[in-house]
Amino acid sequence: MTAASATRADRRLLRSALDLAARGWHVFPCACGGKRPALRGNWQALATTDPGRVFAWWTRAAYNIGIAYGPSGLIVIDLDTPHGQQPGDPAAATGADVLTGLCEQHGQPYPLPTYAVDTPSGGIHLYYTAPDGRVRNSAGRLGPLIDVRADGGYAIGAGSRIGERAYTLRDERAPIPMPPWIADLLEDKPLPAAAGLPVPVPVLRGARGTAYAMAALRDEARLVAAARPGTRNDTLNRAAFSLGQLAAAGLLPPLAVMTVLASAAARAGLPAGEARRTIRSGVAAGARRPRKLPR
Repeated sequence: MTAASATRADRRLLRSALDLAARGWHVFPCACGGKRPALRGNWQALATTDPGRVFAWWTRAAYNIGIAYGPSGLIVIDLDTPHGQQPGDPAAATGADVLTGLCEQHGQPYPLPTYAVDTPSGGIHLYYTAPDGRVRNSAGRLGPLIDVRADGGYAIGAGSRIGERAYTLRDERAPIPMPPWIADLLEDKPLPAAAGLPVPVPVLRGARGTAYAMAALRDEARLVAAARPGTRNDTLNRAAFSLGQLAAAGLLPPLAVMTVLASAAARAGLPAGEARRTIRSGVAAGARRPRKLPR
């Protein structure tokens, strides 16, 4: 990058940071070309809407822009793409496909229009104003390839860059309130197996269904492996139930489900015998309520 182009990049980032702060969104600098906060101390406490501080930060370096969701009163639904997928690949399910399926299942419209940003990975961030009740940060709770970022979370704002790719503003209108039916799905509720209800996960046919199921397997294994003490068995049970439904629908081999979950449970520190019992019980419960493929 030449000195002249670097200067232009700095000005664009400064304008973007000032525009976001003018919306009342608390911003803070992240690493140039990266995602990590570039501040010492608590980034959420230091994030600001003050244009003077924003000007001082972004005239110092071409920082990427972090948006602190809690103080900004925002919730973002992050619709991702499978790792290794090229944008536009028609054979792979995406987070947007999963959200479409959820909308169809619940008889609700797709939650647009709202402020939206295309990400460098080919995904999209959908912004909403936070509801009165607390919504937690979560990965995969609504479904594979969907993360929810709320109080305590942040993401990179429009105008920022990762390598040669940019976060690009898709829709600049003000965020709409988070749809109540989505907020309801994010509430802590009894396990589906105990409640006798299926997990609200849509299923797709053909190659897209297979890609969706494999993404679900990867995401559930990641959640199990990262589960903290006190939540590990519950997380494993939920994962086994959800994947058991997909296995019963013919989208995943049951043995692969059990093997992958057992490995993830071991990484989380669960005893092998306890993990095996939980996996078998959860998969069996899910198999009694297999997901139905659309006709």
